[in-house]
Amino acid sequence: MSNRLAAETSPYLQQHADNPVDWFAWGGEALELARSLDKPILLSIGYSACHWCHVMAHESFEDPDVAAEMNRHFVNIKVDREERPDLDQIYQAAHYMLTRRSGGWPLTVFLAPDGTPFFAGTFFPKTPRYGMPGFRELLPRIADAYARKRAEIAQQNEWLLQTLGRMSPDAPAGGDLQRAPIDHALRELAGVFDDVDGGIGDAPKFPHAAELAFCLRCHALEGNELARTMATLTLTKMAEGGIYDQLAGGFCRYSTDRSWTIPHFEKMLYDNGPLLALYTDSWLVTRDPLYEKVVRETAGWIMREMQSPDGGYYSSLDADSEGVEGKFYVWTRGEAEAVLTPGEYAVAARHFGLDGPPNFEGRHWHLRVATPVVTVAQELGLSVEECETRLETARAKLQAARAQRVHPATDDKVLTSWNALAIKAMARAGRVFGCPAWVASARSALEFIRQRLWRDGRLLATYRDGRAHLNAYLDDHAFLLDALLELMQAEFRRDDLDFARALAAVLLEQFEDSDHGGFYFVRHDHEQLILRPKAGQDGATPSGNGVAAYALQRLGHVMGEPRYLQAAERTLRVFLDGVERQPGAHTTLLTALEETLVPPRLVVLRGAASELPAWQARLASTYRPDTIVLAIAEGIPGLPSALDKQRASAGGPVSAWVCSGVTCLPPVFELAGLEQVLATRRLS
Repeated sequence: MSNRLAAETSPYLQQHADNPVDWFAWGGEALELARSLDKPILLSIGYSACHWCHVMAHESFEDPDVAAEMNRHFVNIKVDREERPDLDQIYQAAHYMLTRRSGGWPLTVFLAPDGTPFFAGTFFPKTPRYGMPGFRELLPRIADAYARKRAEIAQQNEWLLQTLGRMSPDAPAGGDLQRAPIDHALRELAGVFDDVDGGIGDAPKFPHAAELAFCLRCHALEGNELARTMATLTLTKMAEGGIYDQLAGGFCRYSTDRSWTIPHFEKMLYDNGPLLALYTDSWLVTRDPLYEKVVRETAGWIMREMQSPDGGYYSSLDADSEGVEGKFYVWTRGEAEAVLTPGEYAVAARHFGLDGPPNFEGRHWHLRVATPVVTVAQELGLSVEECETRLETARAKLQAARAQRVHPATDDKVLTSWNALAIKAMARAGRVFGCPAWVASARSALEFIRQRLWRDGRLLATYRDGRAHLNAYLDDHAFLLDALLELMQAEFRRDDLDFARALAAVLLEQFEDSDHGGFYFVRHDHEQLILRPKAGQDGATPSGNGVAAYALQRLGHVMGEPRYLQAAERTLRVFLDGVERQPGAHTTLLTALEETLVPPRLVVLRGAASELPAWQARLASTYRPDTIVLAIAEGIPGLPSALDKQRASAGGPVSAWVCSGVTCLPPVFELAGLEQVLATRRLS
């Protein structure tokens, strides 16, 4: 059997290199073979940390009899959805069209040789169960249908391609942009908010970081208290739940139950970056020590477990270890008692719920905050300080004991888009909490991308084992531009601004739909697929079009460049119909809309490098989502006119300019005076 997958950069594809299935990676060789043999394609899409992907692999792809059926009837293609989100977007959408059910991973799609899907599903068991057909028996039936029902399949394929083609909007709205969709989104989210356990929707519960960030922003700018509650109740319940790693920090992918107790155990970088930023902002609003704890532990986990020695951030940690989901994380009472003193165990058991019935598969405990420390102290007759000391000692001992177990595998490929989400978060958290090490971590990841994944003005999507490849997608460019704008607020460097301008140029030249507005997910010179997606909804990550509009708009104000502002407005207009129909699904675009209606305030601080940090720290201590603060030391040449302010020497060691849109105020020379100016929403 050919071992084609062994040389791929994807750990997920490498996991399947020794299967008896005759796998191909997506590419010309496999597609041409399918055409020449007139064979249908079996496309399997997953990712390395995916539990059900592992189950299907063990049951079916490692089974010689199942593999023989696959090899007999199909050209088999394995795709890592993290390296090829373009393919995943297309075939997830096709799955929904064919089944009227949401997709997921593993995604199993059967294609005609031209790439058009005619049958789709997700996980298939090897033998019939869960109300699903057995995969082995399904294979020859699908092959037979393809051979005998070509006319029906061709007719369905024509309908499917037409339907998929209509998914991308191409009719920009006229008239004035209005605030109404923002208010409608809040009402829509409130309608599905769980006001007991927090969260958007019912189980399984996902973090919905983009929606919660939108809520927090609306509270800060408009005083909406329900919006604040939706964000903070959810974040508190998550931080106390099992979705959060109570020993090492960091969040798992989602909760299988409404109370956030038992997660799906994989840890993804793309969840933890936005959540780190969100908890940072929520701490600014509430000063809740729980949120600070989450920020410090999660930033520490990212640096300790997810950052390579070369600087780039890894993609994920597996849900499984030793072939068992969650085995690394769960406990028996005996395991906990063995490493703790009786006094430590008494506190930890009550706090984490070890004194109650097992909560994982009837025989293990997964740690969550079951009883607050104050209550535990009262029950045990201890001071709160003594209780907290015992708990921290117990956590350290439990973490050390857990570290001796077989760890979940790390997917160590470096993805540009996910790194950008983490860079933004680490830079923001470092700025707010005054932690230079976190900013340095973000800087290190950015330099990794600039050196390894930015080549001759072209951005690449993925890196592993010394090899960078694949055209970068819309998300890579938009998220990285957004991250640069955040990093420049932590420490301004001229080369970051130059990099941001270069990324913006690529977005406009290679991704924008110049006829209608908005950005395609792939470049103009990308390989031709059955669909070129142009989507505006938020998903597991923020909308690429939403982030592109938001970041271009902000760069436009920083640079004084109307082209960027115009591209952002064109994007908002082309998606406006979808935004108005489903506002709660478009919160990132709505954030860009809000900054179109009321331009963000640009604060430019100029002065000696030694004087600026005190001003930066003071301004970072308040949550102002509508404000960009750039502290630029004297002597930096070649700045755009919007930033090229000269310190007024008679005014003091630092001069501050505040602008919004085309309106600028006279320079301010006192911190207290600047804060008074920023306390008002609009400039006058």
